[in-house]
Amino acid sequence: MSPQRRSARLWSGAVTAALALSFLGAGQASAADVNNAKNAGFESGLSNWTCSASSGTTVSSPVHGGSAALKATPAGQDSAQCSQTVAVKPSSTYSLSAWVQGGYAFLGVTGTGTTDVSTWTPDSTSWKQLTTSFTTGSATTSVTVYTHGWYGQAAYYADDISVYGPDGGGGTDPLPTVPATPSGLAVSGTTSSSVSLAWSAVSGATGYNVYRDGTKITAVTGTSATLTGLAASTSYSFQVTATNSAGESAKSTAVTGTTTSGSSGGGGSVPKHAVTGYWQNFNNGATVQKISDVSSQYDIIAVAFADATTTPGAVTFNLDSAGLGGYTVDQFKADIKAKQAAGKKVIVSVGGQNGTISVTDSASATNFANSVYSLMQTYGFDGVDIDLENGINATYMSQALRSLSSKAGSSLVITMAPQTIDMQSTSNAYFQTALNIKDILTVVNMQYYNSGSMLGCDGKVYSQGSVDFLTALACIQLEGGLSPSQVGLGLPASTSGAGSGYVSPTVVNNALDCLAKGTNCGSFKPSKTYPDLRGAMTWSTNWDAAAGSAWSNAVGPHVHALP
Repeated sequence: MSPQRRSARLWSGAVTAALALSFLGAGQASAADVNNAKNAGFESGLSNWTCSASSGTTVSSPVHGGSAALKATPAGQDSAQCSQTVAVKPSSTYSLSAWVQGGYAFLGVTGTGTTDVSTWTPDSTSWKQLTTSFTTGSATTSVTVYTHGWYGQAAYYADDISVYGPDGGGGTDPLPTVPATPSGLAVSGTTSSSVSLAWSAVSGATGYNVYRDGTKITAVTGTSATLTGLAASTSYSFQVTATNSAGESAKSTAVTGTTTSGSSGGGGSVPKHAVTGYWQNFNNGATVQKISDVSSQYDIIAVAFADATTTPGAVTFNLDSAGLGGYTVDQFKADIKAKQAAGKKVIVSVGGQNGTISVTDSASATNFANSVYSLMQTYGFDGVDIDLENGINATYMSQALRSLSSKAGSSLVITMAPQTIDMQSTSNAYFQTALNIKDILTVVNMQYYNSGSMLGCDGKVYSQGSVDFLTALACIQLEGGLSPSQVGLGLPASTSGAGSGYVSPTVVNNALDCLAKGTNCGSFKPSKTYPDLRGAMTWSTNWDAAAGSAWSNAVGPHVHALP
């Protein structure tokens, strides 16, 4: 959360420019259209492709189609761009698409003679299709198609790249055929109002239609979907089809998904509108506090941080008595009880910038649940905060938190503090974890700082530090399946609290008003209001105290006065 504990992931203007491009839908191919790309599936190695800084190679796994795919690995000063010059016809429209997996992946085209376009996706553990379109100028006979990743980030994979449109004279790949019927359809999660589905990718598909009880409900480009607005304790039948420019496949085998009973969310008696603050178990120059010193404006106090042990998945907590001026364990425990007696929740936060907790299998999930529950019993914590910045496994972290819930009961408080990039898509592991445990999740307080410009739910790019940035990014979570009561806005308490992203309490309050009441919005205004919005979070109570409690004194009363 702090510069000492948080990494500042700043994005250059180049990313902003790339993101700002419109995401255009792919046009329908005509009977005369061809894929003008050569070696589009990398079956002939890197033939026809050029990769910067020797960053590209071909691999046999993972592949989307055929027996090979591109693997390109960015470096600190190289984005691993692989490109091909493609012959096209002047004054013609082309559909550009590629299947990608792994790290941040970009797809684009230059030299169109009109408007060059690109699209991108955050890192993904499964194949996703990127799709856009472009029109050539009156004298354009060739364009440069490219993929690239992002500097210093993980390798990306690309396969089955398509430049469909009128034959420019160089295309050799076959026309599309109707894709096969999807297989592997399964229910990946349920809540009282939603069912999440996942299925296997189909070679040659450009999208998928999802059917509920025989009626088409939505169309997606990835291999997962979350259907919301469902009735509690109700069974539904789901099927999917695969689509491309040639048509739609037959429906898959049906699966049944049954929503859970009761309302979404856990946390027992957490107020309808709550303020969360991180309390530092270390001295980094902010005001050193005891738990008893934390302002009464904070409803949830997250003790930062629990540490990894040598046992996979397990965590422990060690009070920094020396760094905190001789604060004893007995005083710490007594102060927690006093806060709880005043109606507050005190939880232990797992992770931080330097946290290396890894929950990647059933054994480590069990270790995590057992160790967190042990800390709850030892210190009196009300729950746990998941603040892992170095990766998260949705399957096994969900398993761990459900195991913890079975031990602790319905009063368990579970909060999460993902970075902005972690909540850009429901397919991201952090977002998927939140959806998987929606029925026991208290609140997701996304960090709206140290991120640079990001996409909002309307597909536009917003600059960090504006009301629009806060509201348009919160909208992604609200439209992606989280309940309003599970969405909080996480901001630094002062300019010292984070590398970038500090905004005045007035901006925080305006964003809360925009989301909850539809007032004080910027240029972006949500399609509806969310009066049950949970509230706000800050890093940290210590930096807040160092700034004279300016953040909590302004934001706290405002949150508590929301409708």
